[in-house]
Amino acid sequence: MSPTDIEAPPTASNGDAAPRIGPHPGYISSSNQYASELKIRRMLKENGCDPAREDNYRLQGVQLIDTVRQHLNLPVRTFDTACTYFHKFRLNFRDAEYNYQDAALASLFVACKVEDTIKKSKDILAAAYNVKNPEKPAASDDKIFESPGKIIIGLERLILETIGFDFRTRYPQKLLVKVVRSILGPDQGKEFFNIAYAMSIDMYKTFVPIKRTTFSMVMALVELTARMTGNHLDKVKDFAAARRQYHRPAVLETMLDILDLYVQYHKSTKVGTQFDLNRFMDIKIALNTELEKEFISRHMYYCSRCENEEPSPLTPGSITSPTATSSSLPGDLSMRRTARGQDGTMRFVFDPEAAREEQDTVAQYYNEEYEEYEVEVEEPIPVPRHEHPEGGGRGGYRGGHSHGPRDRGDHRRGGPYGGGYRGGDRHYRGRRFH
Repeated sequence: MSPTDIEAPPTASNGDAAPRIGPHPGYISSSNQYASELKIRRMLKENGCDPAREDNYRLQGVQLIDTVRQHLNLPVRTFDTACTYFHKFRLNFRDAEYNYQDAALASLFVACKVEDTIKKSKDILAAAYNVKNPEKPAASDDKIFESPGKIIIGLERLILETIGFDFRTRYPQKLLVKVVRSILGPDQGKEFFNIAYAMSIDMYKTFVPIKRTTFSMVMALVELTARMTGNHLDKVKDFAAARRQYHRPAVLETMLDILDLYVQYHKSTKVGTQFDLNRFMDIKIALNTELEKEFISRHMYYCSRCENEEPSPLTPGSITSPTATSSSLPGDLSMRRTARGQDGTMRFVFDPEAAREEQDTVAQYYNEEYEEYEVEVEEPIPVPRHEHPEGGGRGGYRGGHSHGPRDRGDHRRGGPYGGGYRGGDRHYRGRRFH
């Protein structure tokens, strides 16, 4: 190939070589395992959720997952994962876009794959049908499950995109067994553990699993159980004081979230029916008193002023920014479908630092650098149009012999050229890109 056969790079109008434009860098979604209370409330507000209806659907969805899980003899680990996916999915999609029962069953379907307790979509649908209709059970190969099965498989993809293909979840039950044995011994804490274990199932009817770490959840369950039973509270406090990872504000927020569930939905929980409602209210008052005494906020990282502010719309730049996972919305919770229908590809990155480094490297090639300039151009003053001989011409003057300013060619005010024309030199402003 001769040098003349090589295609010359395109040149700009000013003679400089125009930069080559490569493919769109795409959009990055960086996973985030946790969400604050403020973030959750803002996402619900953006979805236009009614608080009472939202709580109702959340409780019924988690209850459906638990019922089907028990019917299929699935481990509690699968239940934890399914509820976590269910909460994250509902935070990203409006209630009008899906049925909460379909979302709950689809979350359980994905969780079965993640936790290696694989069940077909029709098996899960048949279990949910047989739970509601025990007198007329149906087999999983029944034709009535063909259409719902396609819906479940369709929601599976949306759930995977919502969680950012990050399948990590937390399982407090395993650590709960170890903590109770460490505090009370293997023989003395059986009844204590049964209450704490049932409470760990009720906890998934709240947003606690996507807000707190495993240790904070376990310590909140143990302390709340000790307060309700009135036993071993001192031992629990001594155990907590000896742990460096213990964070009191996180534990207090978790206990109050669980107590709100028991106070507002007393009969929709496992532990709520075992104790008097006044018992929960007394514990809640005591914890609120501790918050005021220690000057601790009810919710961690909460700002009432920020909650009332209107959220800024997500732009392609804000979607690709890995820092958006910590400031506005987390990666797996903020990965709305805003990027769909635009140029580029959505990619999922598990390491936020790697995503941030990639964004910094790509950004320098997409920054527009320019300088402003001003050009002075001389324009001749146009000859004014005179009136029609009969006074009816378009744009002409009214009247016959006027010796006012208009006859002298002064068009600074009014006239057929508008009030802003002055003639003479005109200035233009522009931008020169580099």
